Amino acid sequence: MAVIDMHSHFFPAMDAAYRARAEAEGLPWLHDAGDGTGFIMSGKDRFRPVEEILWNPARRVEALDAQGIDLQILCATPIMFGYGRPAEQALDAARRFNDEALAFCAYAPDRMKALAQVPLQDIDLSCAEVSRAVAAGHLGVQIGNHMGLRNLDDEGLLTFLAHCADVGAAVLVHPWDMMARERMPKYMLPWLVAMPAETQLSILSLILSGAFERLPKSLRICFGHGGGSFAFLLGRVENAWKHRDIVRVDCPNPPSTYVDRFYVDSAVFDPRALSLLIDVMGEDRVLLGSDHPFPLGEQDIGRLVRDHDGLSTAQKAKIFSGNARTFLNI
Repeated sequence: MAVIDMHSHFFPAMDAAYRARAEAEGLPWLHDAGDGTGFIMSGKDRFRPVEEILWNPARRVEALDAQGIDLQILCATPIMFGYGRPAEQALDAARRFNDEALAFCAYAPDRMKALAQVPLQDIDLSCAEVSRAVAAGHLGVQIGNHMGLRNLDDEGLLTFLAHCADVGAAVLVHPWDMMARERMPKYMLPWLVAMPAETQLSILSLILSGAFERLPKSLRICFGHGGGSFAFLLGRVENAWKHRDIVRVDCPNPPSTYVDRFYVDSAVFDPRALSLLIDVMGEDRVLLGSDHPFPLGEQDIGRLVRDHDGLSTAQKAKIFSGNARTFLNI
């Protein structure tokens, strides 16, 4: 059966002029060591060691062949968002990165497609850039799950989401800038604890605020990493909605009734977790997503779904590609 991985990342090498400016101004850029390895840099500081598959499309296609992936959807590494910079600077970077993403995918356009990024700190600029990007060939956009202290129920962010629905852009929400880092200095705890919480926070922001009542049903929105802790804790939220009026003041219907308004990917790494996720979300709302090529992503892409004894062939086909075709409108 066809396999579409709808959650993976890339980082463009960019030209020498950009790299020099980025190093001087504290921007993200890529240092290629020339031996198949390198570093994502933040100005002069090393942010993360990486491998050539992140910026070399030939190496990426080789990996897709080896893993049996027919189509992979690429999007920015979140450090590229630039939400803390002046909006015009972030827009310039987004345009550059978006054009680089299309150039990367052009190496094998039947095997790789892209999601754009936008300067989310300015809604008008974001709407304009997602329109430009979709017209140029992007399937949609990846955004962070919050913008400073503004969660997804912020009126400006809702305006942007409605615009995405209007222009037919799929939206992938990715956690970033995780909460309470000062309490989690070791063991990658921000990625293990705060990241799932950030994603649950963004989902509940849309549900409990009543935002899904106002957003068009044509909006196609997906939350990465299996929706974080949402599926496991939905029962707690449902119980609170029933018994505490302060929870349901802006949410007219039980939280569980909104699971048909969004998608989640399958990056949960445990068959029991995947079973729960499908049970909560429904088999039409879970998409194969690997978080490739990072170490916290699925190393053998699709194995969790492929080897799951509790899934029928038809269910696996939906998760492997059918649901992604609907989400991405391909």
